[in-house]
Amino acid sequence: MKETKTRKDGFTRVWREHREKYLLIAPFAALFVVFTLAPVLVSIVLSFTSFNLFEPPKFVGLDNYINLLAFDSVFLTAVKNTLLLAVITGPASYLLCFIFAWLINELPAKVRAFMTLVFYAPSISGNAYLMWKLFFSSDMYGFFNAWAMKLGLITAPILWFETKEFIMPILIIVQLWMSIGVSFLSFIAGLQNVDPSLYEAGAIDGIKNRWQELWHITLPSMKPQLMFGAVMQITSSLSISAISIDLVGFPSVDYAGHTILTHLHDFGNLRFEMGYACAIAVALFFMMMITNIIVQKLLRRIG
Repeated sequence: MKETKTRKDGFTRVWREHREKYLLIAPFAALFVVFTLAPVLVSIVLSFTSFNLFEPPKFVGLDNYINLLAFDSVFLTAVKNTLLLAVITGPASYLLCFIFAWLINELPAKVRAFMTLVFYAPSISGNAYLMWKLFFSSDMYGFFNAWAMKLGLITAPILWFETKEFIMPILIIVQLWMSIGVSFLSFIAGLQNVDPSLYEAGAIDGIKNRWQELWHITLPSMKPQLMFGAVMQITSSLSISAISIDLVGFPSVDYAGHTILTHLHDFGNLRFEMGYACAIAVALFFMMMITNIIVQKLLRRIG
């Protein structure tokens, strides 16, 4: 009883001291709970049910997860494709975002602003990746086919989107092109906020070149931006869907471009098997969480 009263008094004291702060974050907290936390919890609950939107959910236990992991060969193909895309495009785009930000940061202010827009534009231009359909069009009017035929490299148009071996490389190229977005901006902001006096102190302490500056001063000074960029890149690399559907079709040839999110789209938006779709979503959610935890632990070792 005394312990409960002590906790209540402590909560009252904290509320009085920080009441304005709590009131300011209350709208954002409410939005987070309603539109993020609640849907995640509902999805976890529905993943243990059979639910088709027209009938009440029926509890089926672990059946959805057993079917997903043991009997759904298309899902296993989707996992393989998703991990391949994530392993290649995630680290590569992360490094490219930082390298481009690091190089652009050295430019004069007006040039830097223009180059930032140039690199950021593809990620905010909606279906800009559809221009790649023109490059890889399977008829003789596709740019790559037209150039190759003109140079005598091929005698007939290559069916880029209808050939299994070409689908994944095309998706990797397009995803890398589209992935220089929010992470790139956060790195630009982080580089701009590094205290210049640290470089002067580093020169006095024996730092002799830009690479030592980068490792011992720049990277440790922008850990928050590096963390944020890692989260964004992991999320985008594990949630590739629209690019695959619009470029290589749905379903793609031999499911060569099928990802976890397109599998989720199949069962959720087309078949309306919402319980099974929720199981797919939960599997993807935990995959993202585990990957984020691992990457953040690695980034904390910098500096």
